[in-house]
Amino acid sequence: MSQQSNKTLLTRARKKKIRNALLFVLSLSLFALYFFPFILVLINSFKDRLDIVSNPLALPSTWSFDNYIEAYQTMNFMSALWNSILVTTVSVLLIIVFSSMFAYFLVRWKWKVNGWIFVLLIASMIIPFQALMIPFVSIYGNLGLLNSKWMLMFFYLGFGLGLATFMYHGFIKSIPVELEEAAIIDGASRFQVFWKVVFPMLKPITVTIVILDVLWIWNDFLLPALVLVSEGNRTIPLSTFYFFGQYTSAFGPAMAGLVLAMIPIIIFFIFLQKQVIKGVMEGAIK
Repeated sequence: MSQQSNKTLLTRARKKKIRNALLFVLSLSLFALYFFPFILVLINSFKDRLDIVSNPLALPSTWSFDNYIEAYQTMNFMSALWNSILVTTVSVLLIIVFSSMFAYFLVRWKWKVNGWIFVLLIASMIIPFQALMIPFVSIYGNLGLLNSKWMLMFFYLGFGLGLATFMYHGFIKSIPVELEEAAIIDGASRFQVFWKVVFPMLKPITVTIVILDVLWIWNDFLLPALVLVSEGNRTIPLSTFYFFGQYTSAFGPAMAGLVLAMIPIIIFFIFLQKQVIKGVMEGAIK
Protein backbone atom coordinates (compact mmCIF):
# COMPACT_ATOMS: atom_id res chain seq x y z
CA MET A 1 0.00 0.00 0.00
CA SER A 2 2.86 2.31 0.84
CA GLN A 3 4.67 1.58 -2.44
CA GLN A 4 1.48 2.24 -4.41
CA SER A 5 1.04 5.57 -2.64
CA ASN A 6 4.64 6.54 -3.39
CA LYS A 7 4.19 5.66 -7.07
CA THR A 8 1.02 7.75 -7.20
CA LEU A 9 2.79 10.72 -5.61
CA LEU A 10 5.73 10.40 -8.00
CA THR A 11 3.37 10.21 -10.97
CA ARG A 12 1.54 13.32 -9.82
CA ALA A 13 4.83 15.15 -9.25
CA ARG A 14 6.03 14.26 -12.78
CA LYS A 15 2.74 15.39 -14.31
CA LYS A 16 2.93 18.65 -12.36
CA LYS A 17 6.51 19.27 -13.54
CA ILE A 18 5.54 18.54 -17.16
CA ARG A 19 2.51 20.82 -16.90
CA ASN A 20 4.60 23.62 -15.38
CA ALA A 21 7.25 23.19 -18.07
CA LEU A 22 4.62 23.38 -20.84
CA LEU A 23 3.06 26.46 -19.26
CA PHE A 24 6.49 28.10 -19.00
CA VAL A 25 7.25 27.37 -22.67
CA LEU A 26 3.82 28.68 -23.70
CA SER A 27 4.23 31.84 -21.62
CA LEU A 28 7.73 32.41 -23.00
CA SER A 29 6.46 31.96 -26.56
CA LEU A 30 3.59 34.38 -26.07
CA PHE A 31 5.95 36.90 -24.47
CA ALA A 32 8.33 36.61 -27.42
CA LEU A 33 5.49 37.07 -29.93
CA TYR A 34 4.19 40.10 -28.02
CA PHE A 35 7.59 41.72 -27.48
CA PHE A 36 8.99 41.04 -30.97
CA PRO A 37 7.42 44.12 -32.67
CA PHE A 38 8.89 46.42 -30.00
CA ILE A 39 12.36 44.91 -30.47
CA LEU A 40 11.95 45.31 -34.24
CA VAL A 41 11.07 48.99 -33.88
CA LEU A 42 14.00 49.58 -31.52
CA ILE A 43 16.51 47.86 -33.82
CA ASN A 44 15.34 49.66 -36.95
CA SER A 45 15.42 53.02 -35.19
CA PHE A 46 19.25 52.88 -35.41
CA LYS A 47 19.36 51.99 -39.14
CA ASP A 48 19.12 54.11 -42.29
CA ARG A 49 16.31 53.70 -44.80
CA LEU A 50 18.19 51.38 -47.19
CA ASP A 51 19.14 48.97 -44.41
CA ILE A 52 15.54 48.89 -43.17
CA VAL A 53 14.11 48.19 -46.61
CA SER A 54 16.76 45.59 -47.52
CA ASN A 55 16.54 43.57 -44.29
CA PRO A 56 14.37 44.86 -41.44
CA LEU A 57 15.18 41.82 -39.27
CA ALA A 58 18.96 42.29 -39.31
CA LEU A 59 20.97 44.16 -36.71
CA PRO A 60 22.33 47.57 -37.75
CA SER A 61 25.72 47.51 -39.48
CA THR A 62 26.56 50.73 -37.63
CA TRP A 63 24.64 52.00 -34.62
CA SER A 64 23.76 55.65 -35.12
CA PHE A 65 21.60 58.15 -33.21
CA ASP A 66 21.04 60.33 -36.29
CA ASN A 67 17.45 59.09 -36.57
CA TYR A 68 16.71 60.17 -33.00
CA ILE A 69 18.18 63.62 -33.58
CA GLU A 70 16.15 64.05 -36.77
CA ALA A 71 12.98 62.71 -35.11
CA TYR A 72 13.42 65.00 -32.10
CA GLN A 73 13.73 68.04 -34.35
CA THR A 74 11.09 67.09 -36.91
CA MET A 75 8.48 66.21 -34.31
CA ASN A 76 9.23 69.31 -32.24
CA PHE A 77 9.28 66.72 -29.50
CA MET A 78 9.24 68.91 -26.39
CA SER A 79 6.23 70.89 -27.61
CA ALA A 80 4.39 67.70 -28.60
CA LEU A 81 5.31 66.08 -25.27
CA TRP A 82 3.96 69.04 -23.30
CA ASN A 83 0.73 69.03 -25.33
CA SER A 84 0.25 65.30 -24.75
CA ILE A 85 0.95 65.58 -21.01
CA LEU A 86 -1.39 68.57 -20.64
CA VAL A 87 -4.24 67.05 -22.64
CA THR A 88 -3.93 63.61 -21.00
CA THR A 89 -3.59 64.87 -17.42
CA VAL A 90 -6.39 67.43 -17.52
CA SER A 91 -8.73 65.15 -19.48
CA VAL A 92 -8.27 62.24 -17.06
CA LEU A 93 -8.78 64.53 -14.04
CA LEU A 94 -11.99 65.92 -15.56
CA ILE A 95 -13.28 62.43 -16.32
CA ILE A 96 -12.50 61.21 -12.78
CA VAL A 97 -14.13 64.20 -11.05
CA PHE A 98 -17.30 64.44 -13.14
CA SER A 99 -17.92 60.70 -13.62
CA SER A 100 -17.47 59.87 -9.91
CA MET A 101 -19.82 62.66 -8.83
CA PHE A 102 -22.33 61.77 -11.54
CA ALA A 103 -22.30 58.09 -10.58
CA TYR A 104 -22.77 59.01 -6.90
CA PHE A 105 -25.77 61.14 -7.83
CA LEU A 106 -27.32 58.35 -9.92
CA VAL A 107 -26.86 55.78 -7.13
CA ARG A 108 -27.85 57.75 -4.04
CA TRP A 109 -30.68 59.93 -5.39
CA LYS A 110 -33.56 57.54 -6.06
CA TRP A 111 -35.23 59.55 -8.81
CA LYS A 112 -37.11 57.66 -11.52
CA VAL A 113 -35.42 59.67 -14.25
CA ASN A 114 -32.01 58.50 -13.00
CA GLY A 115 -32.67 55.01 -14.32
CA TRP A 116 -33.36 56.37 -17.80
CA ILE A 117 -30.30 58.60 -17.64
CA PHE A 118 -28.14 55.60 -16.76
CA VAL A 119 -29.62 53.57 -19.65
CA LEU A 120 -28.94 56.41 -22.10
CA LEU A 121 -25.41 56.70 -20.73
CA ILE A 122 -24.75 53.01 -21.41
CA ALA A 123 -26.41 53.25 -24.85
CA SER A 124 -24.08 56.11 -25.79
CA MET A 125 -21.09 53.77 -25.42
CA ILE A 126 -22.45 51.54 -28.19
CA ILE A 127 -22.24 54.29 -30.84
CA PRO A 128 -18.79 54.25 -32.51
CA PHE A 129 -16.96 57.54 -32.80
CA GLN A 130 -16.51 57.01 -36.55
CA ALA A 131 -20.29 57.36 -36.97
CA LEU A 132 -20.18 60.79 -35.32
CA MET A 133 -16.97 61.98 -36.93
CA ILE A 134 -18.32 63.90 -39.93
CA PRO A 135 -21.17 65.77 -38.16
CA PHE A 136 -18.83 66.35 -35.22
CA VAL A 137 -16.28 68.20 -37.37
CA SER A 138 -18.99 70.02 -39.35
CA ILE A 139 -20.93 71.37 -36.36
CA TYR A 140 -18.01 72.34 -34.13
CA GLY A 141 -16.00 73.64 -37.10
CA ASN A 142 -18.82 76.01 -38.06
CA LEU A 143 -18.95 77.21 -34.45
CA GLY A 144 -15.20 77.90 -34.48
CA LEU A 145 -14.51 75.54 -31.59
CA LEU A 146 -11.77 73.47 -33.21
CA ASN A 147 -7.98 73.86 -33.02
CA SER A 148 -7.94 74.21 -29.24
CA LYS A 149 -6.37 71.90 -26.66
CA TRP A 150 -9.02 72.95 -24.13
CA MET A 151 -11.86 72.01 -26.44
CA LEU A 152 -10.11 68.67 -27.06
CA MET A 153 -10.12 68.06 -23.30
CA PHE A 154 -13.83 68.89 -23.23
CA PHE A 155 -14.46 66.39 -26.04
CA TYR A 156 -12.51 63.69 -24.18
CA LEU A 157 -14.64 64.38 -21.13
CA GLY A 158 -17.78 63.81 -23.17
CA PHE A 159 -16.56 60.63 -24.84
CA GLY A 160 -15.03 59.17 -21.66
CA LEU A 161 -17.80 60.03 -19.22
CA GLY A 162 -20.04 57.07 -20.10
CA LEU A 163 -17.64 54.20 -19.37
CA ALA A 164 -16.15 55.84 -16.27
CA THR A 165 -19.60 56.56 -14.81
CA PHE A 166 -20.70 53.00 -15.53
CA MET A 167 -17.65 51.62 -13.67
CA TYR A 168 -18.08 53.98 -10.71
CA HIS A 169 -21.81 53.24 -10.55
CA GLY A 170 -21.34 49.55 -9.79
CA PHE A 171 -18.59 50.24 -7.26
CA ILE A 172 -20.53 52.92 -5.34
CA LYS A 173 -23.53 50.59 -4.97
CA SER A 174 -21.35 48.27 -2.86
CA ILE A 175 -20.44 51.02 -0.35
CA PRO A 176 -22.65 50.89 2.78
CA VAL A 177 -24.99 53.87 3.13
CA GLU A 178 -24.51 53.77 6.90
CA LEU A 179 -21.03 55.28 6.54
CA GLU A 180 -22.47 58.32 4.81
CA GLU A 181 -25.33 58.62 7.30
CA ALA A 182 -22.83 58.60 10.17
CA ALA A 183 -20.84 61.40 8.52
CA ILE A 184 -24.03 63.44 7.98
CA ILE A 185 -24.97 63.01 11.65
CA ASP A 186 -21.50 64.35 12.55
CA GLY A 187 -22.31 67.51 10.59
CA ALA A 188 -20.75 66.82 7.19
CA SER A 189 -22.41 68.15 4.05
CA ARG A 190 -23.17 65.98 1.02
CA PHE A 191 -20.15 67.45 -0.72
CA GLN A 192 -17.89 66.60 2.22
CA VAL A 193 -19.43 63.13 2.53
CA PHE A 194 -18.56 62.34 -1.07
CA TRP A 195 -15.00 63.67 -1.12
CA LYS A 196 -13.94 62.67 2.40
CA VAL A 197 -15.84 59.40 2.89
CA VAL A 198 -16.92 57.92 -0.44
CA PHE A 199 -14.22 58.99 -2.89
CA PRO A 200 -11.25 57.60 -0.85
CA MET A 201 -12.99 54.22 -0.96
CA LEU A 202 -13.11 54.43 -4.76
CA LYS A 203 -9.32 54.25 -5.11
CA PRO A 204 -9.18 50.76 -6.73
CA ILE A 205 -11.67 51.60 -9.48
CA THR A 206 -10.15 55.07 -9.88
CA VAL A 207 -6.73 53.53 -10.59
CA THR A 208 -8.32 51.23 -13.17
CA ILE A 209 -10.05 54.14 -14.90
CA VAL A 210 -6.85 56.18 -14.87
CA ILE A 211 -4.96 53.34 -16.57
CA LEU A 212 -7.60 52.89 -19.28
CA ASP A 213 -8.02 56.60 -19.96
CA VAL A 214 -4.30 57.44 -19.95
CA LEU A 215 -3.63 54.70 -22.51
CA TRP A 216 -6.62 55.80 -24.60
CA ILE A 217 -5.94 59.55 -24.61
CA TRP A 218 -2.14 59.35 -24.86
CA ASN A 219 -2.26 57.04 -27.89
CA ASP A 220 -5.33 58.55 -29.58
CA PHE A 221 -4.76 59.82 -33.09
CA LEU A 222 -8.15 60.32 -34.73
CA LEU A 223 -9.81 62.84 -32.40
CA PRO A 224 -6.74 65.12 -32.06
CA ALA A 225 -6.27 64.92 -35.85
CA LEU A 226 -9.80 66.28 -36.29
CA VAL A 227 -9.57 68.96 -33.60
CA LEU A 228 -5.96 70.18 -33.55
CA VAL A 229 -5.11 71.85 -36.86
CA SER A 230 -2.09 74.05 -36.10
CA GLU A 231 1.34 72.46 -35.66
CA GLY A 232 1.92 74.08 -32.26
CA ASN A 233 -1.05 72.23 -30.73
CA ARG A 234 -0.24 68.76 -32.01
CA THR A 235 0.28 65.85 -29.63
CA ILE A 236 2.90 63.09 -29.94
CA PRO A 237 0.76 60.68 -32.04
CA LEU A 238 0.09 63.51 -34.50
CA SER A 239 3.77 64.47 -34.60
CA THR A 240 4.80 60.96 -35.65
CA PHE A 241 2.71 61.45 -38.79
CA TYR A 242 5.29 63.96 -40.10
CA PHE A 243 7.48 61.09 -41.31
CA PHE A 244 4.92 59.65 -43.72
CA GLY A 245 4.37 61.61 -46.93
CA GLN A 246 2.36 60.88 -50.05
CA TYR A 247 5.28 59.42 -51.98
CA THR A 248 8.03 58.79 -49.43
CA SER A 249 8.31 57.51 -45.88
CA ALA A 250 11.22 58.19 -43.52
CA PHE A 251 11.22 54.79 -41.84
CA GLY A 252 14.32 55.34 -39.68
CA PRO A 253 13.22 58.63 -38.07
CA ALA A 254 9.69 57.26 -37.82
CA MET A 255 10.91 54.27 -35.78
CA ALA A 256 12.97 56.61 -33.60
CA GLY A 257 9.92 58.82 -33.15
CA LEU A 258 7.86 55.83 -32.05
CA VAL A 259 10.50 54.92 -29.47
CA LEU A 260 10.50 58.50 -28.17
CA ALA A 261 6.70 58.38 -27.98
CA MET A 262 6.81 55.19 -25.89
CA ILE A 263 9.34 56.43 -23.34
CA PRO A 264 7.00 58.77 -21.35
CA ILE A 265 4.26 56.16 -20.95
CA ILE A 266 6.84 53.54 -19.90
CA ILE A 267 8.16 55.95 -17.26
CA PHE A 268 4.58 56.52 -16.10
CA PHE A 269 4.07 52.80 -15.47
CA ILE A 270 7.48 52.35 -13.84
CA PHE A 271 6.79 55.05 -11.25
CA LEU A 272 3.18 53.97 -10.66
CA GLN A 273 3.76 50.22 -10.93
CA LYS A 274 2.93 49.45 -7.30
CA GLN A 275 -0.20 51.62 -7.32
CA VAL A 276 -1.34 50.15 -10.64
CA ILE A 277 -0.95 46.51 -9.49
CA LYS A 278 -2.48 47.25 -6.08
CA GLY A 279 -5.44 49.06 -7.60
CA VAL A 280 -6.15 46.31 -10.12
CA MET A 281 -5.92 43.60 -7.46
CA GLU A 282 -8.17 45.49 -5.01
CA GLY A 283 -10.64 46.15 -7.79
CA ALA A 284 -10.72 42.47 -8.71
CA ILE A 285 -11.21 41.44 -5.08
CA LYS A 286 -13.96 44.03 -4.60
